[in-house]
Amino acid sequence: MRPVSLPEIPYSATAVRPNWEDLPTAVRDAITHRLGAPVASATSATSGFTTAFAGLLTSGPGERVFVKAAPFGNTSHAYAREAHITAALPSGVRAARPRWTLEVAGHYVLCLDAIDGHIPALPWSPASLAATLTAWRTAADALSHPPAPLRDLPRLTDLVRDELSWWTPVAAGRAPIPALPPWALSHLDELAGLEQRLPPLVAGTGVTHGDLRVDNVMIDPTGDAWLCDWTWPCLGAPWFDTVTLLVSAWASGLDADTLIASWKPPPGGVDGTLAAMSGYWLTRAAGSTGTAAATARQHHAYSGVQALTWLAERRGWSTRFGGAKDGLVT
Repeated sequence: MRPVSLPEIPYSATAVRPNWEDLPTAVRDAITHRLGAPVASATSATSGFTTAFAGLLTSGPGERVFVKAAPFGNTSHAYAREAHITAALPSGVRAARPRWTLEVAGHYVLCLDAIDGHIPALPWSPASLAATLTAWRTAADALSHPPAPLRDLPRLTDLVRDELSWWTPVAAGRAPIPALPPWALSHLDELAGLEQRLPPLVAGTGVTHGDLRVDNVMIDPTGDAWLCDWTWPCLGAPWFDTVTLLVSAWASGLDADTLIASWKPPPGGVDGTLAAMSGYWLTRAAGSTGTAAATARQHHAYSGVQALTWLAERRGWSTRFGGAKDGLVT
Protein backbone atom coordinates (compact mmCIF):
# COMPACT_ATOMS: atom_id res chain seq x y z
CA MET A 1 0.00 0.00 0.00
CA ARG A 2 1.28 3.47 -0.87
CA PRO A 3 2.42 5.42 2.22
CA VAL A 4 0.32 8.36 3.40
CA SER A 5 1.85 11.83 3.09
CA LEU A 6 0.55 14.66 5.27
CA PRO A 7 1.34 18.40 5.40
CA GLU A 8 3.43 19.58 8.32
CA ILE A 9 0.69 21.96 9.46
CA PRO A 10 -2.91 20.65 9.35
CA TYR A 11 -5.19 22.59 7.02
CA SER A 12 -7.41 23.30 10.02
CA ALA A 13 -4.61 25.40 11.56
CA THR A 14 -3.11 27.40 8.68
CA ALA A 15 -4.79 30.77 9.26
CA VAL A 16 -3.09 33.90 10.55
CA ARG A 17 -6.00 36.27 11.12
CA PRO A 18 -7.01 39.20 13.30
CA ASN A 19 -9.52 38.58 16.05
CA TRP A 20 -12.88 40.30 16.29
CA GLU A 21 -11.45 42.78 18.80
CA ASP A 22 -8.72 43.74 16.31
CA LEU A 23 -11.21 45.14 13.79
CA PRO A 24 -11.68 48.93 13.86
CA THR A 25 -14.41 50.04 16.25
CA ALA A 26 -16.40 51.56 13.37
CA VAL A 27 -16.38 48.23 11.53
CA ARG A 28 -17.48 46.28 14.61
CA ASP A 29 -20.20 48.82 15.35
CA ALA A 30 -21.52 48.63 11.79
CA ILE A 31 -21.60 44.83 11.85
CA THR A 32 -23.33 44.83 15.23
CA HIS A 33 -25.90 47.33 13.95
CA ARG A 34 -26.57 45.18 10.90
CA LEU A 35 -26.98 42.08 13.07
CA GLY A 36 -29.49 43.95 15.19
CA ALA A 37 -28.02 42.69 18.44
CA PRO A 38 -24.67 42.75 20.29
CA VAL A 39 -22.09 40.13 19.39
CA ALA A 40 -22.05 37.66 22.25
CA SER A 41 -19.14 35.57 20.96
CA ALA A 42 -16.70 35.64 18.06
CA THR A 43 -14.40 32.85 16.91
CA SER A 44 -11.86 33.50 14.16
CA ALA A 45 -11.51 30.80 11.51
CA THR A 46 -8.35 28.73 11.90
CA SER A 47 -8.15 27.58 8.27
CA GLY A 48 -7.40 29.40 5.03
CA PHE A 49 -4.57 31.60 3.83
CA THR A 50 -5.92 35.13 3.71
CA THR A 51 -4.82 37.39 6.55
CA ALA A 52 -8.15 39.22 6.80
CA PHE A 53 -10.82 38.64 9.41
CA ALA A 54 -13.10 35.64 8.92
CA GLY A 55 -15.02 34.18 11.78
CA LEU A 56 -18.19 32.87 13.34
CA LEU A 57 -20.23 35.50 15.17
CA THR A 58 -23.05 34.72 17.56
CA SER A 59 -25.45 37.49 18.53
CA GLY A 60 -27.20 37.89 21.84
CA PRO A 61 -30.38 36.08 20.68
CA GLY A 62 -28.23 33.17 19.51
CA GLU A 63 -28.17 33.88 15.78
CA ARG A 64 -24.98 32.55 14.13
CA VAL A 65 -23.41 34.01 10.99
CA PHE A 66 -20.04 33.78 9.27
CA VAL A 67 -18.49 37.19 8.60
CA LYS A 68 -15.50 38.18 6.48
CA ALA A 69 -14.00 41.67 6.65
CA ALA A 70 -10.99 43.13 4.87
CA PRO A 71 -9.52 46.56 4.15
CA PHE A 72 -10.14 47.70 0.60
CA GLY A 73 -7.67 45.91 -1.68
CA ASN A 74 -7.09 42.49 -3.20
CA THR A 75 -8.77 40.49 -0.44
CA SER A 76 -11.81 42.75 -0.28
CA HIS A 77 -12.22 42.37 -4.05
CA ALA A 78 -12.19 38.60 -3.56
CA TYR A 79 -14.87 38.86 -0.87
CA ALA A 80 -17.02 41.01 -3.14
CA ARG A 81 -16.63 38.46 -5.92
CA GLU A 82 -17.60 35.68 -3.52
CA ALA A 83 -20.75 37.61 -2.55
CA HIS A 84 -21.73 37.96 -6.21
CA ILE A 85 -21.05 34.30 -7.03
CA THR A 86 -22.74 32.74 -4.01
CA ALA A 87 -25.84 34.90 -4.46
CA ALA A 88 -26.25 33.45 -7.95
CA LEU A 89 -25.62 29.76 -7.17
CA PRO A 90 -28.57 27.46 -7.98
CA SER A 91 -30.41 25.89 -5.07
CA GLY A 92 -28.86 22.49 -5.86
CA VAL A 93 -25.41 23.72 -4.83
CA ARG A 94 -24.69 23.01 -1.17
CA ALA A 95 -22.94 26.25 -0.20
CA ALA A 96 -23.41 29.11 2.26
CA ARG A 97 -25.37 32.03 0.80
CA PRO A 98 -24.69 35.71 1.49
CA ARG A 99 -26.99 37.58 3.85
CA TRP A 100 -25.65 41.08 3.33
CA THR A 101 -22.59 43.15 2.56
CA LEU A 102 -21.46 46.58 3.64
CA GLU A 103 -18.62 49.04 3.15
CA VAL A 104 -17.50 50.96 6.18
CA ALA A 105 -14.34 52.62 7.49
CA GLY A 106 -12.29 51.49 4.50
CA HIS A 107 -13.42 47.86 4.87
CA TYR A 108 -15.60 45.52 2.86
CA VAL A 109 -17.74 43.16 4.94
CA LEU A 110 -19.47 39.99 3.77
CA CYS A 111 -21.96 38.14 5.97
CA LEU A 112 -22.76 34.54 5.04
CA ASP A 113 -24.93 31.81 6.46
CA ALA A 114 -23.02 29.88 9.11
CA ILE A 115 -22.31 26.23 8.36
CA ASP A 116 -22.31 23.87 11.31
CA GLY A 117 -19.44 21.54 10.50
CA HIS A 118 -15.71 20.89 10.33
CA ILE A 119 -12.98 20.64 7.72
CA PRO A 120 -12.21 17.03 6.76
CA ALA A 121 -9.09 15.78 8.50
CA LEU A 122 -6.18 14.38 6.52
CA PRO A 123 -5.72 11.63 5.69
CA TRP A 124 -9.15 11.68 4.09
CA SER A 125 -11.65 9.17 5.42
CA PRO A 126 -13.47 7.36 2.59
CA ALA A 127 -16.81 8.61 3.98
CA SER A 128 -15.80 12.30 4.01
CA LEU A 129 -14.28 12.05 0.55
CA ALA A 130 -17.38 10.30 -0.83
CA ALA A 131 -19.60 13.01 0.68
CA THR A 132 -17.42 15.73 -0.84
CA LEU A 133 -17.41 14.14 -4.29
CA THR A 134 -21.20 13.73 -4.09
CA ALA A 135 -21.62 17.40 -3.17
CA TRP A 136 -19.35 18.45 -6.03
CA ARG A 137 -21.09 16.15 -8.53
CA THR A 138 -24.46 17.61 -7.51
CA ALA A 139 -23.08 21.15 -7.77
CA ALA A 140 -21.47 20.50 -11.15
CA ASP A 141 -24.76 19.12 -12.50
CA ALA A 142 -26.67 22.14 -11.18
CA LEU A 143 -24.10 24.49 -12.73
CA SER A 144 -23.89 22.73 -16.11
CA HIS A 145 -26.29 25.39 -17.42
CA PRO A 146 -25.22 28.54 -15.54
CA PRO A 147 -27.73 31.17 -14.47
CA ALA A 148 -27.40 34.51 -16.24
CA PRO A 149 -25.17 36.20 -13.60
CA LEU A 150 -22.55 33.44 -14.02
CA ARG A 151 -22.35 33.22 -17.80
CA ASP A 152 -19.60 35.80 -18.19
CA LEU A 153 -17.06 34.17 -15.89
CA PRO A 154 -13.46 33.68 -17.09
CA ARG A 155 -12.88 30.55 -19.17
CA LEU A 156 -10.80 27.72 -17.75
CA THR A 157 -9.14 27.21 -21.13
CA ASP A 158 -7.72 30.73 -20.98
CA LEU A 159 -6.73 30.38 -17.34
CA VAL A 160 -4.79 27.16 -18.00
CA ARG A 161 -3.02 28.62 -21.02
CA ASP A 162 -2.17 32.02 -19.51
CA GLU A 163 -1.69 31.32 -15.79
CA LEU A 164 -1.07 27.58 -15.31
CA SER A 165 1.72 26.91 -17.80
CA TRP A 166 4.87 27.22 -15.71
CA TRP A 167 6.84 24.21 -16.97
CA THR A 168 7.06 25.58 -20.52
CA PRO A 169 9.36 28.53 -19.71
CA VAL A 170 11.28 26.39 -17.20
CA ALA A 171 11.98 23.68 -19.81
CA ALA A 172 13.01 26.35 -22.32
CA GLY A 173 15.45 27.93 -19.86
CA ARG A 174 13.46 31.17 -19.64
CA ALA A 175 12.54 30.72 -15.99
CA PRO A 176 14.33 29.27 -12.97
CA ILE A 177 13.69 25.67 -11.98
CA PRO A 178 11.57 25.60 -8.81
CA ALA A 179 12.45 23.34 -5.92
CA LEU A 180 11.25 19.85 -6.88
CA PRO A 181 12.03 16.18 -6.24
CA PRO A 182 15.37 15.25 -7.87
CA TRP A 183 13.87 12.59 -10.15
CA ALA A 184 11.67 15.23 -11.80
CA LEU A 185 14.60 17.09 -13.36
CA SER A 186 14.76 14.63 -16.25
CA HIS A 187 11.06 15.13 -17.11
CA LEU A 188 10.86 18.89 -17.65
CA ASP A 189 10.20 18.61 -21.39
CA GLU A 190 7.44 16.05 -20.79
CA LEU A 191 5.86 18.26 -18.14
CA ALA A 192 5.88 21.19 -20.54
CA GLY A 193 4.32 19.09 -23.29
CA LEU A 194 1.55 17.84 -21.01
CA GLU A 195 0.57 21.34 -19.89
CA GLN A 196 0.71 22.68 -23.46
CA ARG A 197 -1.84 20.09 -24.61
CA LEU A 198 -4.20 20.75 -21.70
CA PRO A 199 -6.10 23.98 -22.59
CA PRO A 200 -8.54 22.56 -25.17
CA LEU A 201 -9.20 19.53 -22.96
CA VAL A 202 -10.69 21.63 -20.14
CA ALA A 203 -13.15 23.55 -22.32
CA GLY A 204 -16.74 23.57 -21.12
CA THR A 205 -19.74 25.79 -20.52
CA GLY A 206 -20.50 24.80 -16.91
CA VAL A 207 -19.31 26.64 -13.82
CA THR A 208 -16.35 25.13 -11.99
CA HIS A 209 -15.44 25.93 -8.38
CA GLY A 210 -11.89 26.97 -9.22
CA ASP A 211 -10.34 26.23 -5.82
CA LEU A 212 -11.64 22.83 -4.73
CA ARG A 213 -9.42 21.56 -1.94
CA VAL A 214 -9.83 19.96 1.46
CA ASP A 215 -9.97 23.20 3.48
CA ASN A 216 -12.73 24.58 1.26
CA VAL A 217 -15.02 21.75 2.36
CA MET A 218 -17.13 21.46 5.50
CA ILE A 219 -18.64 18.20 6.75
CA ASP A 220 -21.85 18.82 8.71
CA PRO A 221 -23.18 16.72 11.64
CA THR A 222 -25.17 14.51 9.24
CA GLY A 223 -22.02 13.66 7.25
CA ASP A 224 -22.98 15.76 4.23
CA ALA A 225 -20.41 18.04 2.60
CA TRP A 226 -20.68 21.76 1.90
CA LEU A 227 -18.47 23.59 -0.60
CA CYS A 228 -17.02 26.90 0.57
CA ASP A 229 -15.02 29.88 -0.76
CA TRP A 230 -16.57 30.39 -4.19
CA THR A 231 -14.08 33.10 -5.13
CA TRP A 232 -12.38 31.78 -8.30
CA PRO A 233 -15.04 29.99 -10.40
CA CYS A 234 -14.76 29.89 -14.16
CA LEU A 235 -16.39 28.18 -17.12
CA GLY A 236 -14.93 24.81 -17.98
CA ALA A 237 -14.94 21.06 -17.43
CA PRO A 238 -15.86 19.98 -13.87
CA TRP A 239 -13.45 17.01 -13.83
CA PHE A 240 -10.56 19.53 -13.65
CA ASP A 241 -11.65 20.57 -10.15
CA THR A 242 -12.07 16.93 -9.21
CA VAL A 243 -8.41 16.27 -10.04
CA THR A 244 -7.26 19.17 -7.86
CA LEU A 245 -9.37 17.87 -4.97
CA LEU A 246 -8.09 14.32 -5.38
CA VAL A 247 -4.43 15.32 -5.06
CA SER A 248 -4.85 15.22 -1.27
CA ALA A 249 -6.87 11.98 -1.57
CA TRP A 250 -4.00 10.39 -3.50
CA ALA A 251 -1.61 11.60 -0.77
CA SER A 252 -3.98 9.97 1.74
CA GLY A 253 -3.33 6.58 0.16
CA LEU A 254 -6.75 6.34 -1.53
CA ASP A 255 -7.45 5.12 -5.07
CA ALA A 256 -7.67 8.51 -6.74
CA ASP A 257 -7.29 7.02 -10.23
CA THR A 258 -10.49 5.00 -9.92
CA LEU A 259 -12.32 7.96 -8.43
CA ILE A 260 -11.37 10.36 -11.22
CA ALA A 261 -12.16 7.80 -13.92
CA SER A 262 -15.86 8.02 -13.02
CA TRP A 263 -15.81 11.68 -14.12
CA LYS A 264 -14.80 10.58 -17.65
CA PRO A 265 -11.94 13.04 -18.26
CA PRO A 266 -10.58 13.04 -21.84
CA PRO A 267 -7.33 11.19 -22.61
CA GLY A 268 -4.45 13.29 -21.36
CA GLY A 269 -6.69 15.43 -19.19
CA VAL A 270 -5.69 14.08 -15.78
CA ASP A 271 -1.97 13.98 -16.58
CA GLY A 272 -2.12 17.45 -18.10
CA THR A 273 -3.88 18.82 -15.03
CA LEU A 274 -1.38 17.24 -12.64
CA ALA A 275 1.47 18.66 -14.72
CA ALA A 276 -0.02 22.14 -14.89
CA MET A 277 -1.02 22.30 -11.24
CA SER A 278 2.30 20.91 -9.99
CA GLY A 279 4.15 23.61 -11.93
CA TYR A 280 1.86 26.32 -10.60
CA TRP A 281 2.05 25.12 -7.00
CA LEU A 282 5.82 24.58 -6.93
CA THR A 283 6.49 27.93 -8.56
CA ARG A 284 4.22 29.66 -6.07
CA ALA A 285 5.99 27.86 -3.22
CA ALA A 286 9.27 29.40 -4.35
CA GLY A 287 7.88 32.93 -4.63
CA SER A 288 6.45 35.56 -2.34
CA THR A 289 3.22 34.83 -0.48
CA GLY A 290 2.08 38.41 -1.09
CA THR A 291 -0.93 39.16 1.09
CA ALA A 292 -1.40 35.49 1.98
CA ALA A 293 -0.25 33.89 5.22
CA ALA A 294 3.20 32.30 5.25
CA THR A 295 1.53 28.90 5.56
CA ALA A 296 0.42 29.25 1.93
CA ARG A 297 3.97 28.32 0.93
CA GLN A 298 3.60 24.98 2.72
CA HIS A 299 0.29 24.33 0.94
CA HIS A 300 1.84 25.04 -2.46
CA ALA A 301 4.95 22.91 -1.85
CA TYR A 302 2.98 19.99 -0.41
CA SER A 303 0.35 20.06 -3.16
CA GLY A 304 2.94 20.46 -5.90
CA VAL A 305 5.02 17.49 -4.78
CA GLN A 306 1.95 15.28 -4.33
CA ALA A 307 0.57 16.19 -7.76
CA LEU A 308 3.95 15.59 -9.36
CA THR A 309 4.42 12.23 -7.63
CA TRP A 310 0.90 11.07 -8.54
CA LEU A 311 1.70 12.00 -12.15
CA ALA A 312 4.95 10.05 -11.97
CA GLU A 313 3.08 6.97 -10.76
CA ARG A 314 0.52 7.28 -13.55
CA ARG A 315 3.22 7.62 -16.23
CA GLY A 316 5.64 5.05 -14.83
CA TRP A 317 8.42 7.51 -14.12
CA SER A 318 11.06 6.24 -11.75
CA THR A 319 11.30 8.06 -8.42
CA ARG A 320 14.01 5.82 -6.99
CA PHE A 321 16.41 8.80 -6.60
CA GLY A 322 14.08 10.57 -4.21
CA GLY A 323 10.44 11.16 -3.61
CA ALA A 324 7.99 13.33 -1.78
CA LYS A 325 9.59 12.58 1.59
CA ASP A 326 13.19 13.00 0.43
CA GLY A 327 13.18 16.77 0.12
CA LEU A 328 13.32 19.14 -2.84
CA VAL A 329 16.25 20.24 -4.95
CA THR A 330 16.85 22.95 -7.53
